[in-house]
Amino acid sequence: MTKSIVIGVDVGGTFTDILALDEATGDVRVAKVPSTHGDQSAGFLSGIQAATDDLGAVSTIIHGTTVATNALLERKGAKAGIITTAGFRDVLEMRRRDRPTTWGLWGQFTPVIDRQSRLEVAERTLASGEVTTAIDADEIRAAATTLLEQGCEAVCLFFINGYANADNESRAAKILREVWPNDHVSVATEILPEIREFERCSTASLNAYLQPVVASYLSRLEDRLAAEQSPAEILIVQSNGGVMSVDTAKALPVRTALSGPAAGVVAARQIASAAGFENVITGDMGGTSFDVSLVADGQNTLTSQASIDFGMVVRTPMIEMTTIGAGGGSIAHIDETGLLDIGPQSAGSNPGPVCYGLGNDRPTVTDANLVLGRIDARNPIGDKLARLDSDAAAAAIRTHIADPLGIDEFEAAEAIIRVANAKMAGAIRLISIERGHDPKRFAAMPFGGGGALHAGALVKEIGLAAAIVPRYPGVNSALGCVMSDLRHDEVRTLNRMLDTLDCDALGEMVAEITAASEQVIHRSRASIDGLQAIIELDMLYLGQTHAVAVPISTDAGTLSVQNIRAAFDTSYKRTYGRLLENIPVRVLNLRLSVIGTRPHVDIAGLARGERAGSAEACHLVEQRIYADGTWHDGIIIDRLMLPEGAVVKGPCLLVQPDATIYVDPGLAARVDKLGNIIIRDEG
Repeated sequence: MTKSIVIGVDVGGTFTDILALDEATGDVRVAKVPSTHGDQSAGFLSGIQAATDDLGAVSTIIHGTTVATNALLERKGAKAGIITTAGFRDVLEMRRRDRPTTWGLWGQFTPVIDRQSRLEVAERTLASGEVTTAIDADEIRAAATTLLEQGCEAVCLFFINGYANADNESRAAKILREVWPNDHVSVATEILPEIREFERCSTASLNAYLQPVVASYLSRLEDRLAAEQSPAEILIVQSNGGVMSVDTAKALPVRTALSGPAAGVVAARQIASAAGFENVITGDMGGTSFDVSLVADGQNTLTSQASIDFGMVVRTPMIEMTTIGAGGGSIAHIDETGLLDIGPQSAGSNPGPVCYGLGNDRPTVTDANLVLGRIDARNPIGDKLARLDSDAAAAAIRTHIADPLGIDEFEAAEAIIRVANAKMAGAIRLISIERGHDPKRFAAMPFGGGGALHAGALVKEIGLAAAIVPRYPGVNSALGCVMSDLRHDEVRTLNRMLDTLDCDALGEMVAEITAASEQVIHRSRASIDGLQAIIELDMLYLGQTHAVAVPISTDAGTLSVQNIRAAFDTSYKRTYGRLLENIPVRVLNLRLSVIGTRPHVDIAGLARGERAGSAEACHLVEQRIYADGTWHDGIIIDRLMLPEGAVVKGPCLLVQPDATIYVDPGLAARVDKLGNIIIRDEG
């Protein structure tokens, strides 16, 4: 049997999104099923079965998961312990002595690993790499025994200055793995062999905290597919937008935090570029959150570090995002000052918005959109309900919002949407205007189940050039899973002055790391078209704290101090506008990424299928829509049947199984050659 179907699966807080692509025919099928919070693997399998009835034809499943993110945010990881250098058990708790609120004098932080489970052993390596105290094997075994007696499922091994010389950690890790009863051993120098002790400790500790949870989940996925006799290879999306094997994900689960939203940005960048937009601001609006990222000049914005929550720092390459609590399930309420607000509490998928009729009586953003006529109650997205209850949504808004504010339920519903739009606009301004980008040069790329309901408002409020809504906005992150390449990142701390850098030794190190990373890529057994290495140095002037990323080449004859200095000058001037004269330059870290390019997805092929002859032929029914304080005569249109070049004017709804697009009054939507909807201000 020919295995030609590739499936992308994105598990969100409300829905599990599926996109199945038949690489032989180009056919695409999408599905949206409720997420199963007790065991996400159940929703994973039911979603795949909803998208294809032939599991035997599935070659690859690429999965963006929120298991790690949820475990961190909800503090539901495994009980873990730390074995560390004597005198340093509190590195995890001391952090950088930051505070939850900038101006607050008080704040609380509870590490994910209890102090009693942070054990010290006698060992010491200096920052120079000199080992002054070797490990005692019996002491390592005794510490492991103590942690196991405490009920620890996983252990983190973290020794001070291990980045400078990993000998003590390596020897201790070998002993620890001989006595630890499972594979959940996280060694800091294997996960992050980089200078900065807190960040290395935090990343390795969170990896240990996540290992049993993520590994158990991935094993359940494999078991469910095996029970269905599926031969598919599973790949897992990383926070950097690349994918990795299940085995790598079990060993490095910390790299899966924010993996689902990252996949959506991958798809958004490729779709926007194909449509002629090199500058886009992505907005993923699901049931619980709104995730924003910026793509400038066709490149994703990457960061080397992020805080999943206060004090929970992960230092690993990831697509930079800003997340706010403004999803479709975000609950509207009157705060203690008497002002209307939404979130961060969310109704999620169960019980969900009031209109689901599953027990929630607090109004949400989805309820407000429904009451305003911006959602078709007869055709809700996702395979969950036959119809949405508009009357129940209106009653909830009237009781909890309208009556306390002395307005009617329609004014209250529009106020809820305006608050949501203002919050989303604020997040977009944070990553664009406040970083020197002109929003007029950028288009919005809304996706997720609710993103396209707010695209027009964001175009008008921020002054964006346009909004580009992809063919399948509701499952865009699942599409991004299919589009993602394999990727493996490594870092090594050099901490050398540029003038004394041994470029021959650096070239040998690059070659060694590249070869090892390529082996990691090949172990996934996934089909790839080629390999590419991206090499960067973290560099800074002597005395500075923050480094700039400097791309370098190791081709024959190009790796020299002079060429590296020229590359640094270019990167530094691009970042800060000028150079600093007569100050020595330090090379802090080497960063290397190996990318295994997966088969190309034909974006134009996503728009294949039957189309109507005119926009008028796609009109379904009339719909009254409330906007700007009054009712308008609108229309509901079948989005997927709209022909290329068709133009429709707001107010109207463009409906499809995975999402609804709301076109505001005064805006017009056009279908481009790739099947995208381009929304612009007519004025």
